[in-house]
Amino acid sequence: MFKFSDISDMCIKCGKCIPGCTIHRVNPDEATSPRGFLDILKAAEEGEIDIDKTFKDTVESCFLCNQCVEICPNSLPTDFMIESARAKVAEKYGIAWWKRAFFFMLRHRWAYDLISKLGFYFQTCGFKIEEGKKSIRSRFSLPLLHKGRLIPAFRKKTFLQKYPEKIPAKIPKKRVAIFIGCLANYNYTEVGDALIEILKFLDIDIFIPKKQNCCGAPAYFTGDFKTTEYLIKKNIEYFETFIDDVDAILVPEATCFAMLKKDYEEYIKYYMPDWLERHKKIKQKLFATTEWLYKYTDIKNKIKTKPLHSVTYHDACHVGKVFGIRKEPRELLKNICEIREMENPDVCCGFGGITIQSEKFHLAKKEGLIKAEMIKKVDAEFVSAECSACRMQITEHMDKVGDNKLFRHPLELIAEAIKEEKMRKREGKEREEMGKIKKGN
Repeated sequence: MFKFSDISDMCIKCGKCIPGCTIHRVNPDEATSPRGFLDILKAAEEGEIDIDKTFKDTVESCFLCNQCVEICPNSLPTDFMIESARAKVAEKYGIAWWKRAFFFMLRHRWAYDLISKLGFYFQTCGFKIEEGKKSIRSRFSLPLLHKGRLIPAFRKKTFLQKYPEKIPAKIPKKRVAIFIGCLANYNYTEVGDALIEILKFLDIDIFIPKKQNCCGAPAYFTGDFKTTEYLIKKNIEYFETFIDDVDAILVPEATCFAMLKKDYEEYIKYYMPDWLERHKKIKQKLFATTEWLYKYTDIKNKIKTKPLHSVTYHDACHVGKVFGIRKEPRELLKNICEIREMENPDVCCGFGGITIQSEKFHLAKKEGLIKAEMIKKVDAEFVSAECSACRMQITEHMDKVGDNKLFRHPLELIAEAIKEEKMRKREGKEREEMGKIKKGN
């Protein structure tokens, strides 16, 4: 078990973490700066301040973007400290009933599947899809009358329901498993569709583990460590049943990827040390999709189509700041798109997790508008990021600033280029056949 003071005392108060801190940008208060958080956590541990409503409000204000962790000279795990502090808050004040209901769905996929199915039929009856200029965006988001929020639409079939567990290649070069993530499973199923298209194009055996659970990130970031530990154990135990049979587990969602690879390790280190070796074996085969495609396939050389679109790329915090994965998606996209960089692609979009999106949406809105205005300045058709949480937040705030750009996961853009490549080759063969016929005549 760790002590807050052990880590807080390592902070040298240099202030390098403050200029890029997401919460400090929209709420410039020393208490909600990274070094301020560390001082407050130490003071609470030593009894100098109480774990009261003010403490609760403060530790729940962090966006957990990891900017401070990336830039810190001592690489202090400020995000883990705050998550642990939220667990102490949850012990004292409990967790709101509707959050507990949501976390129940995360633990029991049958319940989430049921809500998804009911949600799909409700939305088709309860919402009118707009025609005209915003019709394409409306297919993926529904107007929520309460406070003008946009929510992602449920799909008729989830990703896990759409495909068989095994999709074999004719001459397989590799075999991979897909961990899809909840938003891509229930709301943005086109992300998984695109990944399937890409892997088929590369002649890779596909395994879709049907018993996969939520990674647990929403519960972890809220301080529900009971649900977090349950899902960590369930996922590791399930991964162990197939880990030796695959070359990689691909995760197309930034937050899920960071949770499975980095946050599991931190949590296990302090709360489940007996599971460290078991996680280590899994960790070695966990990859963000663009990272793996760039490093372990020849996809860059297999698509010869001309640039199809212009796109500006947002670096999702949980792949960019946590793992430094910034070059890989751009290298994959630059052969098929014209990349037009925004002013600061590394600035957090402001999603921040379930509490920020609900009880503290005023903070998410401030940061979201900063990001949306930055995106709006770029003359591009699309904005892209390897994260459906970013997709949800950015889409909503682009709508608020009147920007008509559409959001596409990099996998969607790559899959579209593959379809164009196939069409080009098919047309080439047809012309070749016609030429032979003409010569024969």
